[in-house]
Amino acid sequence: MTIDSKPLFAKVALLGIGLIGSSMAHAMKRAGLAAHIAGYAPHAETRDKAEHVGFADSLHDTPEAAVRDADFVVLATPVGAFAELAKQIGPHLKAGAIVSDVGSVKTAVIRDVGPHLPKGVHFVPAHPIAGTEQSGPEAGFAELFDGRWCVLTPPEGTDAQAIETVKTFWRRCGSEVEVMDARHHDIVLGITSHVPHLIAYNIVGTAADLEEVTQSEVIKFSAGGFRDFTRIAASDPTMWRDVFLNNREAVLEVLGRFTEDLTALQRAIRWGDGETLFNLFTRTREIRRSIIEAGQDTSAPNFGRSRKKS
Repeated sequence: MTIDSKPLFAKVALLGIGLIGSSMAHAMKRAGLAAHIAGYAPHAETRDKAEHVGFADSLHDTPEAAVRDADFVVLATPVGAFAELAKQIGPHLKAGAIVSDVGSVKTAVIRDVGPHLPKGVHFVPAHPIAGTEQSGPEAGFAELFDGRWCVLTPPEGTDAQAIETVKTFWRRCGSEVEVMDARHHDIVLGITSHVPHLIAYNIVGTAADLEEVTQSEVIKFSAGGFRDFTRIAASDPTMWRDVFLNNREAVLEVLGRFTEDLTALQRAIRWGDGETLFNLFTRTREIRRSIIEAGQDTSAPNFGRSRKKS
């Protein structure tokens, strides 16, 4: 990856310094994207951890202090806190600043944040599709976004130069960038991320509730599939609670289709319809192979993988 050492922003404010926020800070330092990185966290313990890691140039206990004179402001808390954050920082944003986010839902974010931003401030929602089950300021690392996709969902009428600047930011962080409609994004992520997480949470909960199977047996005899479910189900509970509450329409739409397909599978198993099962498994194996070929088969950094230029 070619690194352009010229800073893109004089000051970046990260409102939230968990896995994604801290990883952004590391990526910005690697690429020389900001002359000053300001971090906000409401809890002193979190700020102390961030200070120990050293990815921020200043740390603040209020969002207003963090965003003062910032050129680029990123909301990186759980999305349920975005509306209040936007309300707090709105009067303190400088003219020409760009506000973005890293939430995995976009329609609700535009609804909750946009009305609180003053005229002359540009709003470019974003979703870096990257992460691990770890959380907190110590979990971040610069390579998290390498070779991953970041989706931008700017509302209609957003300043074109602001969009290009955010594209450049994420490309220099290592990501591929795509722009799409917010509602379409929420449907796509509903099927590729949100519902799979819901299934993982549910199957792990089901296993824990089975009277015939003890918790020690669940842990002792966890096969590969169940281990993968438990990894996903270990993700931050506050973040995922807010995702489902704020993307409920898309999630319910996808869940309805999933339930219909699951019923068809139940019928095939009940009636011994091996052909239906075989055809489904063959088709889904091809999808898995396509994911591997696209380099999106692991949450580990895509070290050394080729990246398209755009």
